[in-house]
Amino acid sequence: MVKRGIPTPLGWGGCQMQISPLGFLHKKLLPIAIALWLGLVGYFGGETVALAAPTHPSVLGSLFSFSGQRPDNLGVHDGHLSDCPDSPNCVSTQSQDAVHYIEPFTYSNSGEEALAQIKQVVESMDNAKIVTADDHYLNAEFTSAIMGFVDDVEFYLDDHAALIQVRSASRLGESDLGVNRDRIETIRSLLNL
Repeated sequence: MVKRGIPTPLGWGGCQMQISPLGFLHKKLLPIAIALWLGLVGYFGGETVALAAPTHPSVLGSLFSFSGQRPDNLGVHDGHLSDCPDSPNCVSTQSQDAVHYIEPFTYSNSGEEALAQIKQVVESMDNAKIVTADDHYLNAEFTSAIMGFVDDVEFYLDDHAALIQVRSASRLGESDLGVNRDRIETIRSLLNL
């Protein structure tokens, strides 16, 4: 039923408006539920859909967390970072296939200086947290703002090859919509190596 009339402080046409409690839930929670559903469909391999969330991302991030377990295979093993899984949500400079491969970082000064610069860049990025850092290895976690998905990013100073090896992998899901590759290329563009 549509009410017609002139808007007044008491409602339309002088009649007091009735607001259903379900109407409030419908207007506030339904858009959030739709945004979350579409976000999950996109993250897990469905179509990419852009949708403006009706609330600030930090609020949604505090409500939902899809962080997963920290992998036990992180770190350098016999001069190599761990291989990427079969899913396309990982990039690595030491990968042998085109889906996962990304170029390593080169440097002109010392490798230690290059890794220190990478650490500064990572620390300046939103939603990044350094987990481990030493003269030859850096591990950071990046958390997505809305859903709380965590990606593990590793940098390894490979003295033998005079390169910085990189691996960036999502903990959960199948597709990352290119986020890991884009992040590494963003870090590369911010460096002055």
